[in-house]
Amino acid sequence: MSESASKPSKHVLLIVFLTVFIDLIGFGIIIPIQPFFAEALGASPATVTLLGASYSLMQFLFAPFWGALSDRFGRRPIILVSLGTGFIGYLLFGFSHSLVALFGSRMLAGFGAANIGTAQAMIADSTTKADRAKGMGLIGAAFGLGFIFGPALGGIFGQFGMAMPAFVAAGLCAANWLFAFFRLPETLPVEARAKAGSARVGLRFSTLRRCARHTDVTRLFGLYLGYTLAFAMMEQVMGLFIEHYWVHSVPGAVGHAKHAAALTTFVLVVVGITATFVQGGLIGRLAKRMGERKLLVLGTACVATSFLAIPFIGTTGFFALLLVDCVLMAFGQGLTTPSLSSLLSQAVDEEERGGALGVGQSLSALGRVVGPSAAGLLFQSGAGLPFFVGGGLLFLCTGLSATLRNRGEGAGHH
Repeated sequence: MSESASKPSKHVLLIVFLTVFIDLIGFGIIIPIQPFFAEALGASPATVTLLGASYSLMQFLFAPFWGALSDRFGRRPIILVSLGTGFIGYLLFGFSHSLVALFGSRMLAGFGAANIGTAQAMIADSTTKADRAKGMGLIGAAFGLGFIFGPALGGIFGQFGMAMPAFVAAGLCAANWLFAFFRLPETLPVEARAKAGSARVGLRFSTLRRCARHTDVTRLFGLYLGYTLAFAMMEQVMGLFIEHYWVHSVPGAVGHAKHAAALTTFVLVVVGITATFVQGGLIGRLAKRMGERKLLVLGTACVATSFLAIPFIGTTGFFALLLVDCVLMAFGQGLTTPSLSSLLSQAVDEEERGGALGVGQSLSALGRVVGPSAAGLLFQSGAGLPFFVGGGLLFLCTGLSATLRNRGEGAGHH
């Protein structure tokens, strides 16, 4: 444990939190306008969702790469390089006049955003074992808050033009880079860097095999992939679904896109606020009372039910019903994600936790590649199909969660 694990830890935690928070605001700003920006350039629903998949593909491929480089050269330079890459990606998005340029900009931004593992490593460098879970929770809080404020800002700035949120995201990235340059310390001692292995691209199958020998780990890896795949299907077609049922009567292409982006923002903000409330205050008490396995069963069942309701809500024409349904969805999401991470960390040996959680994140990124790729094709066959397929997959996840032998009884589990 380096000296940074004691005295400077709070200072480092705050700076890492702000770095990830600003990073996620920049990402969230793009979400409400991305489908309609792409449509304006001639994209079909399948192409729109592939745009989201291309971003996640780069995260899947390069998260281990950035992580390994940070082990060799230190955390600080990797964070700075990745933030600079994200700035260029957002800038190119705003100036894009073709689908090829749009895809290139999202892939570049995804390459830069594959730095979450490095941020988690900075937390691990700067905390004791007793405080590590709380420190990692800060990154989860930064995600949740970024996902609330980002889409809200995207909806607001989107009213000034479809490219405006991308330029705001680029500005935030530049501000984040300056903040990190002046305030972000190095947390990995020089002597620790010499022990690092080579940087590799993609999922480490050796780590996957080593972790999978433990009880429940194979099932938990399956849940990471299946749950994220289903949830990503919803994320990437929700804007198109809202446009299909609630925006068809708005005249003019620009007004149409602005109205669709505004309604999509409402949904994303409701989901973000509810999930942050659950993960910030409720999950700890519920985990101690029920245990993570039961929370995982309940969470996946809630999200599955909300998915299956969405196509029927669309036919009613009542947008307020969709917002109510999204509260149920976000409640389930808020139970599922931390319970999965907690169960996986308990299922492996202490020295394997980082590798196991890294594999889980890689499988989640893979789900965000495959899910959107399928969702766009399904949407073209029927606006409700992605939600029916996603809901069915989530109920399979509920059944798989119920078979877990490691009950994960919160603080009382060992």
